[in-house]
Amino acid sequence: MGLVLSGCRPAESGATSGSSSSSSSSTEGGAESAGRAAPSANAAAPEGDVIKIGLVASQNGDLRPWGADSVFGARLAISEINDAGGINGKKVELLVEDSNSSPEQGKTAAEKLGGSGIQVMVGEVASGITRQMADVAFTKGLPLIAVGATNPDITKGKSNVFRVCYTDDLQGPVMAKFAYEELGLRKIAVMTDQAQPYSVGLSASFSAKFKELGGEIVSEQTYKSKDTQFGAQLTNLRQFSPDGMFLSGYFNEVGPIVKQAVQAGLKNVKFLGGDGWDSKEILTNGGEAIVGSYFCNHYNNEDDRQEVKDFLAKWKAKYAVAPGTTMGALAYDSVMLAADALKRAKTLDGKGIIEALEATEGFRAVSGDITLKGNEGNPPKRAIVVELTPDGQKFAKAYEATEVK
Repeated sequence: MGLVLSGCRPAESGATSGSSSSSSSSTEGGAESAGRAAPSANAAAPEGDVIKIGLVASQNGDLRPWGADSVFGARLAISEINDAGGINGKKVELLVEDSNSSPEQGKTAAEKLGGSGIQVMVGEVASGITRQMADVAFTKGLPLIAVGATNPDITKGKSNVFRVCYTDDLQGPVMAKFAYEELGLRKIAVMTDQAQPYSVGLSASFSAKFKELGGEIVSEQTYKSKDTQFGAQLTNLRQFSPDGMFLSGYFNEVGPIVKQAVQAGLKNVKFLGGDGWDSKEILTNGGEAIVGSYFCNHYNNEDDRQEVKDFLAKWKAKYAVAPGTTMGALAYDSVMLAADALKRAKTLDGKGIIEALEATEGFRAVSGDITLKGNEGNPPKRAIVVELTPDGQKFAKAYEATEVK
């Protein structure tokens, strides 16, 4: 992660060893489901011997740690696919466009990829950016696989949109359950980034579940991305004496919020959040104040699953260091899922690939098994709670989707 944040990129000359640890057991089925319309357009099948996959990632801007790992993960998957003979004898090419951490530029990037002859679009991490990409992909009849966009609305109404991650309908309740049952918290204040659909939705799902369990949301304060001072909000909520704070925003603001909260006298408060915390930058901008806090994540380098061990071995062989964020694994999973669908598709136009994605069952991914069939683009996934330590993240507890319904 330090290499990524300092602007250096790991060398890519290392060989990728082994074959894919992912496999699937799938049956064909229709892509359109209740409430999910099929695109009126149909992206053309590839011409020649090259299949193109397009990736939109935040290679610049505030979300660059996620974008950098997304590119690394996608490139690792592409090299592995091509080393194994490609897709039905065709070489796979990765086209990458920069969203610059902006919904508007994410839309422009998606439009550029959509006119470049790609068969599948992959990305983004931020829900606000992915929402723009989804509109473009729907218009062009392209399948879209979201890497880390967890807002539930991303897949609604569009049968061509899928994701490899869980949704906020899961991670909000997971953190509420962990806060109430494992930490014994009863009075929680919530801080929401009102400029981010991700944060708004996550705060809502956390609050609903925490109150259902018997807890109390004593105050909800709001701010906007790029804010740096949070004294007014912290003063407002301090009067309620919360024993916990749920911060649903991204790492850029969460670290300073926690640091300022402790400075404001909120020293006996347990801080919690979602996967938007997943960057080592949060330890830099949050300092000692944020150590010991908990957040929900999709993946952890210390997970004992064989898929994780195999993935780490291949990643380190190519880049020399472990992934800095979970988005490396999720981007890898997204491209491998796309390749799996391309291999199974009856036709390589947009309609054929969308149908193959919709039929996916039991795909063995690094971040957990993925079943899209019957789930309207949202695979039931395992969620992990991790604790922030001075050195990074420590596994705390895992929840299956069925445990928090």
